[in-house]
Amino acid sequence: MNIRGVGVPSITAYAVDTRDYSRESSCVSAIRLYILASLAERGPLHGHALVALAEEEHVHEWTDISVGGLYGAARRLADDGLIEVVRTERQGNYPARSVYGITDAGRDALRTLQRETLSSLSWRHDPVDLAVARLDPEALDDLEQVIRDRRDAIADLVAHRREHVARIRTYLTHAEWLSTQHGTRRLEAELAWHDDLLTAVPDIVRDERTRIHDQDVS
Repeated sequence: MNIRGVGVPSITAYAVDTRDYSRESSCVSAIRLYILASLAERGPLHGHALVALAEEEHVHEWTDISVGGLYGAARRLADDGLIEVVRTERQGNYPARSVYGITDAGRDALRTLQRETLSSLSWRHDPVDLAVARLDPEALDDLEQVIRDRRDAIADLVAHRREHVARIRTYLTHAEWLSTQHGTRRLEAELAWHDDLLTAVPDIVRDERTRIHDQDVS
């Protein structure tokens, strides 16, 4: 990849995973890892119990898992032979519930998931980077306010997350706490980048106007 005449190695040249696993049924999906690990650790569970466990563990605070997606993910894992229905349960007039247990194939898949997820890096490009690099020439006067609004919104997110995570600290294991802190640190880094971007707005606007002028002259 070459940026304005400067040779820069592409990020894909490194061992960095850039695929969006939230959009595919993949062996490295977080929701599959969560279900398999929960069944391996706690024994057979039905879908409602998996959801209750996820809510109890506040997984939405430290993963990208949609709690409501656990039901469908469990059915897909069963279709793949990684978990199986070990019995059905019925309480009162409620519909019967399928209780899932992990299979031998599921345990093998879990070990692979754990190893691959820990060893692989995940990288996502933020569309805002492209928007900053390809600005609307007619909206340059508005750029500082737009960036300031983004920066302030992120600052509010950081403050809210810090407060919220502090409240749920007692409900998290040490590993879950560190995972939650990972998300907080990433938000803090995003805030720091926006502070740098805001400071650089005058230089960006001046550079863009100079570039546009030079194009018009040529």
